[in-house]
Amino acid sequence: MRVLDGNPHSLGATWDGRGTNFAIFSANAERVELCLFDRHGRRELERIALPEKTDDVWHGYLPDVLPGQLYGYRVHGPYAPERGHRFNPNKLLIDPYAKRLVDRIVWSDAHFGYRTGSPRGDLSFDRRDNARGMPKAMVIDEAFTWGDDRRPNVPWHETIFYEAHVKGATMLREDVPPGWRGLFSGLTAPGLIDHLKRLGVTSLELLPVHAFVDDRQLVERGLKNFWGYNSIGFFAPEQRYSNDGGIDPFKTMVSRLHAAGIEVILDVVYNHTAEGNHLGPTLAFKGIDNASYYWLKPDQPRYYDDFTGVGNSLNLTHPRVLQMVMDSLRYWVEACHVDGFRFDLATTLGRGPNGFDPRAPFFSAIRQDPTLSRVKLVAEPWDIGLGGYQVGAFPPGWSEWNDAYRKTLRCFWRGDAGQLPELGRRMTASADIYSHHGRAPRASVNHITVHDGFTLADLCSYETKHNEANGEDNRDGSDENFSTNGGVEGKTDKPEILAFRRAFRRSQLACLILAQGVPLILAGDEVSNSQDGNNNVYCQDSELGWVDWSALGSDTDDHSDLIAQLTDLRRRYPQLHPRHWLVGKKADGSHDILWLTPKATEMNDQDWNFAEGRFLSYILTPVEDSPGALFIVLNAAAEPVAFTMPLEPAGKKWACMLATVPLEDEKGASPECQPGKPCRVPAGSVTVFATAS
Repeated sequence: MRVLDGNPHSLGATWDGRGTNFAIFSANAERVELCLFDRHGRRELERIALPEKTDDVWHGYLPDVLPGQLYGYRVHGPYAPERGHRFNPNKLLIDPYAKRLVDRIVWSDAHFGYRTGSPRGDLSFDRRDNARGMPKAMVIDEAFTWGDDRRPNVPWHETIFYEAHVKGATMLREDVPPGWRGLFSGLTAPGLIDHLKRLGVTSLELLPVHAFVDDRQLVERGLKNFWGYNSIGFFAPEQRYSNDGGIDPFKTMVSRLHAAGIEVILDVVYNHTAEGNHLGPTLAFKGIDNASYYWLKPDQPRYYDDFTGVGNSLNLTHPRVLQMVMDSLRYWVEACHVDGFRFDLATTLGRGPNGFDPRAPFFSAIRQDPTLSRVKLVAEPWDIGLGGYQVGAFPPGWSEWNDAYRKTLRCFWRGDAGQLPELGRRMTASADIYSHHGRAPRASVNHITVHDGFTLADLCSYETKHNEANGEDNRDGSDENFSTNGGVEGKTDKPEILAFRRAFRRSQLACLILAQGVPLILAGDEVSNSQDGNNNVYCQDSELGWVDWSALGSDTDDHSDLIAQLTDLRRRYPQLHPRHWLVGKKADGSHDILWLTPKATEMNDQDWNFAEGRFLSYILTPVEDSPGALFIVLNAAAEPVAFTMPLEPAGKKWACMLATVPLEDEKGASPECQPGKPCRVPAGSVTVFATAS
């Protein structure tokens, strides 16, 4: 096999039409071998030492290597865990820049750099070859015809996220062709796209689609890593979502969703890898340059600084690790046309030697990047390390998952006392958290439920988690759910409890979309999808973890029409998605928001601090292009509440635009709620009135 010097600038395997350039970073390696395999990935055909090293990048050009060639690396250097080095050339390693992987890991002790079972633990050295059980990288030709693909470029203030899992959202939908279920193509089925458009969704946020690993302990229990938060490659798509294992089906999905006006947002995991802690396997980064890629304990570099809870943390303060993450992000935007990212455990990405820093190299690199600074950037603003909770601390340009919204709305609607001050703040984009450094209301991404935790149906059906199916004795998953069951744990046929649960779901969905900030809907909540009380289905690649769509069309459990009403209301009334913060009372004495008591008087401190208050109402006055004022009434009490319809704005009448529970007067008739007149809202309900001439 002919080998030329090549270049160090195109990391990964780059086919140029004549041959392939290979380049891989390792500052501490002594030699790097490129290993070529047969087309089945079973037989190693040749090992080629990369001939050049430039600025810590090993590189070579092979004129005779074509697309389709399978390869991996063996990296030579010291095996000295006590100094942070874990080189072991007996282990075939995945190229960090691989754009396609073939086959999956077949677990055995050979994947570990140390001799498992040795009294010396990871200080021992293992000489077994693991190549037969390893995925292989493939050289690819990246040509793809995008046609007239156009990004929807949905403005932030108009954005409505819908979080979904590629397989979970498609496996049980009857209108998805059987051959498309579980794949990227399934998300482009006309019936599913029509459903998203009916809901008013603008941006589909997908759980991880980067190549990931099924943990050994899960495989041994007959389970899988369903969610995918266990990345091993940041450029390659996960094989299981593609009918050919390549990137083209993903690109086709993006193009079809764009044609429907829907953005594609990727949930990305750059905070850790699938290699675990010091006792974990050697699959890629650990064997390429452990001391560069990971945060190691300064006084004991044998061990990892674990800010993520899964054993290791990627060190983005290292220039080459930061480059890898930036190159990956740009690849998915430029080559794959995605519209933004949600960053898992994003605090880790902003860590430096002294903890989290909003001026960390990663944030600075993003801010000045002409490509990445223009896409949607959403942080999960915490990790488990010291000082890891950083809600509100991310720099301008970023939005964040707002768990303060989630907790407050859960507590309010289950009937907790003393929630009014918090509720007022959360319904108005949490200015107390985000109104600083020029940040706007869109900084708050509001959610009641996400993949991690109870579904909306389970949130009002279970008071405790039921994760026994995960095989961890119900120890996994959060114990702090702020949930209620309405009187019976789990399924019931009692009409009064079913009515409570239906009202609870509808009121939560209404608040989510009426609240200022950016709403995020969990796939399946609109059809009352249940996970039987399991709040951590990360390993449940089964009907337990997949969305159950059977309630579509149901009179009681399908809330799609309600969501469609709400998103339409949100579009038509700009005061529900303002670009600027509310100020309350303005200098001219007018209000942009007016908080009212049940007697239609302006709330004072005593009203706000009324511990037993479970009723909140407010007027959002018209803004430019708004058809009128809105009067929003939230009643979490266990009984109807009588109130007086406001007289403001003067000379206007009120019309009921939406009621999660139908309005009735004391005689059960539909009332006329006019200015200054008494009205009643049902227990556990949200009602929206608008001014009418």
